[in-house]
Amino acid sequence: MLSARGELKKEEEVSKAQLGAFFAAMTIRANAFPEATQWSEGERRAMNVFWPHLARVLPPDVIFIADPEGSIMGVGSSVGPQFVGNGTSEMRLVGALREVLAGGHLGYEEVQGLLKEVLPLTSDDSKSAGVSESLLSAFLIGQRMNRETDRELKAYCLAFDDELGPAPVANVRSLTHYGEPYDGNTRYFRSTLFVAAVRSCYGESSLLHGVEWMPPKGGVTEEQMLKFMGAKTNLSLLQAQKLLEDEEVGFAYVSLREAHPSLYSLVGLREHIKKRPPLATTEKVQRFIRARGRESIVAGFYHEGYEEALLMLMKRRGVHSGLVVKGEEGALSMTTRLRTATSKGLPVNYCSGFRSLSMESACQVDGVSRHSFNLEVNAMDYGFEPTDTPRTDRSVSKNIELGLAALHGQKGPAYDRIVLNAGIADHLLGCEGAEDVSSAFDRAREAIDSGRALKKVFNYIKISHKVK
Repeated sequence: MLSARGELKKEEEVSKAQLGAFFAAMTIRANAFPEATQWSEGERRAMNVFWPHLARVLPPDVIFIADPEGSIMGVGSSVGPQFVGNGTSEMRLVGALREVLAGGHLGYEEVQGLLKEVLPLTSDDSKSAGVSESLLSAFLIGQRMNRETDRELKAYCLAFDDELGPAPVANVRSLTHYGEPYDGNTRYFRSTLFVAAVRSCYGESSLLHGVEWMPPKGGVTEEQMLKFMGAKTNLSLLQAQKLLEDEEVGFAYVSLREAHPSLYSLVGLREHIKKRPPLATTEKVQRFIRARGRESIVAGFYHEGYEEALLMLMKRRGVHSGLVVKGEEGALSMTTRLRTATSKGLPVNYCSGFRSLSMESACQVDGVSRHSFNLEVNAMDYGFEPTDTPRTDRSVSKNIELGLAALHGQKGPAYDRIVLNAGIADHLLGCEGAEDVSSAFDRAREAIDSGRALKKVFNYIKISHKVK
């Protein structure tokens, strides 16, 4: 109420994006959720008291989001049904929102066309093409609350593939795209950067991608670690391609800022929304650079049900192999820690995936030519001693310290996690030389103990500044 009246200081004020996300959630709960999760008695009483006052001070776009058909609030009920927006882009967004706020779904072309029309956001107040941030945040959070269909997820995933033109093609025999959650780790050691260095020692190239910082967690990311160590983090796709092809490196990191500027422009808006929009799922399944050889995608997940959506997107991407991992914090790092008796849902270290039985991509093969699997990886079965996961607690330097110590050959929990994650990925993705999982672990250990993996990290830092 105070925000709507303009009576709060700027830093205390509820933003337009937050108003849009909040009222979208309330509207969808009222319109489409099961009775048990609709408004509580307390929420209903509060809305009855405050809405008549809010309806006098809220802008029309927020009133529309709160009561699009004039059937929820009573007071001010004529605004929602009559609201059309300003300009063609906003009118298109309002039309789509009417369906979303009623609990409905949109088609592939509708979602993709809308995203391309309103992005990138170009100004400080997140307005672009005349679209209000209240409407856009309502759209993003509304689609997530309605649980996106496969069509909608594919639209988010593929919408900006051609933003910078055709993807470069790296001359490597094998390339794995790593889709870590973009919002990072807040508690535990994040191993993927060091796993990529290990795998590059035996010809398994890796492309990592993400951002420096992303809500809601705002945790430790690969970009933060590389920046802290002095590597260049604003590589173009062509520069990343050269690092993949360079035998002294063999892995690369690409920031969403350079790869998909349109989607990167949403980071500020997502900070206000707090909750994860559909993009939090689809940004993990990207193929910014292609390879002449085999390609795989690995992505982390937390909430049960999204593993199937991620695998669907990987198959749509046309890669030869795909793997989803429920690592710690919903990230990719599998653990050697014993499973707790109180854990709910799918356990940590749960994996599901597919691999093609030929060199043809997933788009070209039928189900018979593709081997699917799911399993829980128990590290003890492979000879790893149970250990608690090292804590990093948002510390970039601590995460780097653990990773570099392991690559120096210091045995312990971080070392074991790097070996476990490298070997299991090689084995499950069907990588050459990893048919026997114990052999996969042995070559990962050799890459570390020989000092080659550590040298790859230092080579990356140095060469990232020289690559043209």
